[in-house]
Amino acid sequence: MSRSPSFSKFNITNDEINALPLHAFDGTVNVIHDKEDLSHVFREISKHRIVGFDTETKPVFVKGQRHHVALMQIALPEQVFLVRIKFSGVTSEIVEFLENDKILKAGVGVRDDIKALQALKKFTPAGFVELADMARNAGLEVESVKKLTALLLGFRISKSAQTSNWEADRLDSKQISYAATDAWVCLNIYRKLSGDLP
Repeated sequence: MSRSPSFSKFNITNDEINALPLHAFDGTVNVIHDKEDLSHVFREISKHRIVGFDTETKPVFVKGQRHHVALMQIALPEQVFLVRIKFSGVTSEIVEFLENDKILKAGVGVRDDIKALQALKKFTPAGFVELADMARNAGLEVESVKKLTALLLGFRISKSAQTSNWEADRLDSKQISYAATDAWVCLNIYRKLSGDLP
């Protein structure tokens, strides 16, 4: 049953974050390249009411250059799916998921994620939850994934792979861990902010 959360702290400093233990998602990570695998993936996802959500795009280092979303991360409590949109494309299963208001998709900066995905394929977004808005409404003074994780979950996460090449033929272990962790903490931040703890 959900209950209203109460917080002892509303902000956190960088020094306080750096003093926290480093933690990453240690469950099952499924890296999906082939669109043929997506019907199975979304069958599994559809069993859940709330998922952690994020996307990754290859960074731009040249002015005027633009890249498309390369990766979409969807976190369940025990496993994370990393859908390599660069290779699978935005399929009908993905569109159905993005338009499904019965599956809440919790993330930070979801408006930008939606806009970037819509550049690949038009869809009507539904069920998206902006964690920065939830945090603000709860009186918290932090909005980034890193700070919300530290403040609410009590550990720090590595952001070292953030500006890596998400279009690479093969993601390395650092990228996989970073991408999975970012989506997984979003799921747990939502639970903490909503009082919807397992």
